[in-house]
Amino acid sequence: MQLSGVGVSPGRVDGPRVVVAADLPEPASSPAPEDLEAEAGKIGRAADSVAAALFDRARSVSGDARSVLETTAAMASDPALLASAEKLVLERSLPAPRAVWEAAGEFMAALRAAGGYMAERARDVADVRDRIVAALLGVTPPGVPDLTSPSVLVARDLAPADTAGLDPDLVLALVTAEGGPTSHTAILARALGIPAVVACAGVLDLNSPGLTVDGTAGTVSPSDGAVRASARAPKATWDGVGRLADGHRVKLLANVGSAADAQAAAAAGAEGIGLFRTEFCYLSASSEPTEAEQRAAYAAVLAPFAGKPVVVRTLDAGSDKPLEFLPMGAEPNPALGVRGLRIAFDRPELLDRQLSAIASAAGDTGVELSVMAPMVATAEEAAWFASRARAAGIARAGVMIEIPAAALCAASILAEVDFVSLGTNDLAQYVFAADRQLGAVAALNNPHQPALLRLVGMVASAGAEAGKPVGVCGEAAADPSLAPVLVGLGVTSLSMNAVALAGVGAALRAVDLATCREAAAR
Repeated sequence: MQLSGVGVSPGRVDGPRVVVAADLPEPASSPAPEDLEAEAGKIGRAADSVAAALFDRARSVSGDARSVLETTAAMASDPALLASAEKLVLERSLPAPRAVWEAAGEFMAALRAAGGYMAERARDVADVRDRIVAALLGVTPPGVPDLTSPSVLVARDLAPADTAGLDPDLVLALVTAEGGPTSHTAILARALGIPAVVACAGVLDLNSPGLTVDGTAGTVSPSDGAVRASARAPKATWDGVGRLADGHRVKLLANVGSAADAQAAAAAGAEGIGLFRTEFCYLSASSEPTEAEQRAAYAAVLAPFAGKPVVVRTLDAGSDKPLEFLPMGAEPNPALGVRGLRIAFDRPELLDRQLSAIASAAGDTGVELSVMAPMVATAEEAAWFASRARAAGIARAGVMIEIPAAALCAASILAEVDFVSLGTNDLAQYVFAADRQLGAVAALNNPHQPALLRLVGMVASAGAEAGKPVGVCGEAAADPSLAPVLVGLGVTSLSMNAVALAGVGAALRAVDLATCREAAAR
């Protein structure tokens, strides 16, 4: 019996199967605590213990693993999450474990509704929730067990904190029933050189002593459990300069969504920020953040990149990304509704205040600023955004190419802006009519799909003709095997999760431009 999933990190191995423990069951809503103040007080202490344990783990590792664990520890101490849970204890007489469960559920729902990168962070919140609930109940939290011998790890999904501390000498391969090619598990598996298959339906039902995992073909099948592992390539190293073997320059930039992300990206050697997602400043706000609040929040993210190029994406929200202060009417298909730049057409003052805050934060930190708008469909929309950005004193304006219509009309759009950046995650979703969060259609969201690459090539050709840069900021840029193809298609910069920088940098250094163009033609 052979199962098929999506291969996201190459290599073929055999080894004993170890299943990662499932999430905790929902805590009970009763009985009501006798002392509500005392019960609410337990939450902060439990969260502190979880954060301390994660920080301790972070100190024992380095690089990407350390930054991921520190970010998860910071989430465990999030005052908004803790305050929400304490309020549920005091106002609804819920036991502390149940209050944490429900408070985290509200945060997770908001993140999933936000889609894309933010939706992927919902798994992080679930991980933190389970750790705090386990601390309150005095039980062992779910997660990767301590391994004593080389094994194949199998899970429904894995949180970043689970994958961050994995020992490549003990973890032969990773297999998840859910997830997709742009998930954190996929990116970190490639960075660690661990073969991995995601979106493998039915893998949790296998009951064999071992598994054969082919991360190149994306297949998983039962085995006798004997260890048979292929040799792994050494961990990639990179000197912080994106270039090919012949000296051709390709900027390697980072995707960030918080100050912690930016610090990790700077530590990983990113040449700048290719995508700064500003949604974090809005998601938990009950009213629109003031310009001063936005300025301070953005400056904290930009500070590690003083003197370097950064691209800030304006608010990507809408009906499928609900904000409490931004009421939107019900839509039958929110993914095709009022989202991204479209929300600003009837609320231009919202965009203008954000652009002003971004410009001020850039001045405070000394970065080389560019801004870009999400979900742009036409040249007219691009021109409208560029005019407002320049009115705010921002000299360099661009747009995201994530709607097929924009890719098809890239030449007209490039006539109105200074650059474009391909958001391959959403572009693939719209090209293939395949929800990027749904494991059952994950293969269609594989960035190696020819239809997606043809659109990338069309946009890159339009950029070359216009003499303007064309970047990729979707996680297609994080795949070392695909990066040379993107460069061969004419892409001038790649922006990715920080953990992928070294692998992509090393892959590009091993090829010249002629080789990249040959790969693109194939």
